[in-house]
Amino acid sequence: MAMEDAAEHQAWNGRTRLIAGTIGLAAALTNFDVTSVVVVLPSIGTSLDIHVASWAWIIDAYSIAFTATLLMAGALADRFGRRRTLLMGNAGFLVTSLACGLAWNSALFLAARAAQGATAAFLVTGGFASIATAFPAPEGRARAFGIAGVASGVAMALGPSLGGLIGSGLGWRWIFLANLPVCVLITLLVPSLVAEKRDRTDKPLDLLGVAILALALGLIIQAILEARHAPVRMVIGLVVGAGFVAWFAVRRHRQPRPMLDTAIFASRSMIGVTALLMAVSVGYWAILVYLPLFLGTAFGWTTEAVGLAMLAATLPMLIVPPFGGRLAPRLGWRRLFAAALALIAIGGAALALSALVDSALARASAFAGMALIGVGAAMSHPQLSGAVIALAPSEASGMASALTVIARQAGFALGVAALGALTPTTLTITGFAWLFGAAAVAALCGMLACSLLPTSAGRRSAR
Repeated sequence: MAMEDAAEHQAWNGRTRLIAGTIGLAAALTNFDVTSVVVVLPSIGTSLDIHVASWAWIIDAYSIAFTATLLMAGALADRFGRRRTLLMGNAGFLVTSLACGLAWNSALFLAARAAQGATAAFLVTGGFASIATAFPAPEGRARAFGIAGVASGVAMALGPSLGGLIGSGLGWRWIFLANLPVCVLITLLVPSLVAEKRDRTDKPLDLLGVAILALALGLIIQAILEARHAPVRMVIGLVVGAGFVAWFAVRRHRQPRPMLDTAIFASRSMIGVTALLMAVSVGYWAILVYLPLFLGTAFGWTTEAVGLAMLAATLPMLIVPPFGGRLAPRLGWRRLFAAALALIAIGGAALALSALVDSALARASAFAGMALIGVGAAMSHPQLSGAVIALAPSEASGMASALTVIARQAGFALGVAALGALTPTTLTITGFAWLFGAAAVAALCGMLACSLLPTSAGRRSAR
């Protein structure tokens, strides 16, 4: 028995640790490409003649494609092989990253970004499914997911700063071209480390559902972006987008085994968690997209300086989550999330204030606001995933995890669009107050949603 334990310990310290690290690298790559571009949005816009009102699409083209493709990628991984899906996603991510880096006009670039988001869904799904294959024991699997989660968090937190450094030193195209050697490394490591596995499954490959979901999100986002300048088109876009959402819901109810079963979110607690996911996405993640633009406009900082300043908002994501995990059992989800959303709301208000006051106070208020939204998001973001698993029925935990990612990504995409509609096209400093104020209001709405949650952590949702 002791020899078996020693062998298992040795295997974890060697080959299996490398497996977890490789899959974590793949997950980190996809997250890095979400946040690394936020600092160089002005450079991309100038280079490819993308108007400031359309900068949101640089982010949302990726997010919408990722969101719409995620569940189909999971079904394909089960049916055709998890390692194959991982390698296919990695190859696609390499090609689309190259296309983004070499794009010479806005249409080609945005199409490449959408394709990059779709391939990222295959890369992430294949990678996480491969962890389940490589680590059958619960303890080892938890450690492997922990390594992958840390890698993803580091990439997402340091993305703006690293993107700023790369953009200022080499140009924005190298943010995408830097993916290529990482993809090559993953291609070399995965075949020798990750075993292939596929399941006999009758999960549907709902290609039409993917298209409907992508069209619905795309139409709604474009309608939001046009709210200020074309209200008639906005109304038409929202109506048509809502029609696609209704079509998607009707198809789900008619299918005996829908790929996306949203019925698990019908309970009071799950509705509350979903609202919180959306609130954090708008109050923190969407704000990260527009903070660099504000910092550069308000204080005249270079891309490199803006990237470093963004650490005030992103470093808490590396430091605070363990404390949130310890506080959850003591405070319960309701009080923990209410406190976290309160910090995000106060931080958003401080950022709004920084857009309205003189430069000395503005800098202090901006850094305080960034730190507050960072701490609030770091307290809540990881714990929300745990709350979803605990509150969902045990037999639906896998679907609940997938829907958590979808709700978070959809909230992020919609938040980027909504805040983009409020972004001043003439880049006046005071105009950003509306944007930050709206994010603070979203966080306050999230605080209200906390009342739908159970007072103590760990209780499953009543059906």
